Amino acid sequence: MIFRSTERLSYLNADNVISMRCPACRQQGTFEPLAVGDVLVDGLVLLGQRRCPNPPCRAHVFFGKSMPRNEMLATYPAERIDFDSSKIPDPIVTALEEAITCEANRCFVAAALMVRKTLEELCRERGAEGPNLKDRIKALGSKVVLPKELLDGLDDLRLLGNDAAHIESQEYDKVGSEEVGVGIQFTKEVLKAVYQYAGLLEKLKGLKAPKRTP
Repeated sequence: MIFRSTERLSYLNADNVISMRCPACRQQGTFEPLAVGDVLVDGLVLLGQRRCPNPPCRAHVFFGKSMPRNEMLATYPAERIDFDSSKIPDPIVTALEEAITCEANRCFVAAALMVRKTLEELCRERGAEGPNLKDRIKALGSKVVLPKELLDGLDDLRLLGNDAAHIESQEYDKVGSEEVGVGIQFTKEVLKAVYQYAGLLEKLKGLKAPKRTP
């Protein structure tokens, strides 16, 4: 995002509260002000710098905020959707992380393509075969244990990727922020079900007290 203005700038104390998810450590927090003051452009846009409050992180973030609407316009680095990649194979993690990076930088068509790439990697890793992604998703149903609603939703994700890749696709009116955001969240739930729930169940079982011998 590019900010253009006249010379009407006001220098303020950096006391405006900025709450966001850190682009580096992914923790939610209220970012700390720095010694340098904020800049108010034309009385409309606040420009400033903040620091992550997480001691091991301390990431430095620049921001632009609309003062009339009290709405964050942009941050650099961009705020990212949280994603727990534990126990998920690297090629799948790489594809979804790229989708999240594209979404954070408002490259929504590219993000939708990488969501589709994530599905391709999931099918490949689980050995779901077929001449096209539609058939591979159908075959995936016999390779993983998923609720029917998640399996049905995988085909909608495929169509989202189709609309991003092919101009003739008409399944979605547009491929924008909302569509991609929901697509990434849904993909995260699918990956949790395939790769992470079993490990969580084992941890839960491990909390049980040992059976006592009568």
